[in-house]
Amino acid sequence: MKALRRSEGGTPPERVEFTTTHWSVVAMARDLESPHASAAVEALCCAYWYPLYAYVRRQGHPPTDAQDLTQAFFAHLLSKDFLREIAPAKGRFRSFLLTCLKRFLADHWRKEHTAKRGGGQAVLSLDEQNGEARYLREPSDPDDPETLFERRWAILLLDRVLDRVEVEFANAGKKELFARLLPFLLGEKGGPTYAELATALGLTEGAIKMAVLRLRERYRALFRAEIAATVAEPAEIEDEIRHVMAVLGASRGGMAP
Repeated sequence: MKALRRSEGGTPPERVEFTTTHWSVVAMARDLESPHASAAVEALCCAYWYPLYAYVRRQGHPPTDAQDLTQAFFAHLLSKDFLREIAPAKGRFRSFLLTCLKRFLADHWRKEHTAKRGGGQAVLSLDEQNGEARYLREPSDPDDPETLFERRWAILLLDRVLDRVEVEFANAGKKELFARLLPFLLGEKGGPTYAELATALGLTEGAIKMAVLRLRERYRALFRAEIAATVAEPAEIEDEIRHVMAVLGASRGGMAP
């Protein structure tokens, strides 16, 4: 089932280095001398925009209000005063963001109920119409806002992994091979067999099986790297992987490694 998009590289899995995390990006943003701070945090915010928007929508806010609130939240998050107040944090970065959003929503309705959209300024360049179109495709099940947030975050994480792998294949001149192997990674039914694909590509069945194995290994390695970027310590990676797989297992969309 395609809850992702596409991506994966035929190189052996690499050792994941635990270096740049979402927390370290936020810490970097507090460095007023860094020319890359604002851009780094803005990119990070864009990665979380839709799950947070879906959370606000599931709380009952209409599309325009939800867009306003999500945009205003990120304006608040990107403010230098707020960034200075963030203490060295532990745990899941998305949990931190969701807690901040809840507090922001409570403050907003007390203080700024009549304020104009985002204070009249475009803080982030976001495709709000696309966000609402995506929300309208959400299942009509009675998920609470937090469950929907977790599910959307997990599926978007898998999308990022697939995109990274696809780029690797394309850079290696193997984009066509990736497209042929993708159904095996996604576990799609009704696709070609190993033997049929081998015949179509003029390869042996063993070569196709090895290519799929390497694809899956690379996908898992990049999946682990994406997870590592969202937590504060390497010791938290395994628990987070289990959590993501549980979230995806409870949803209709997504493919955990």
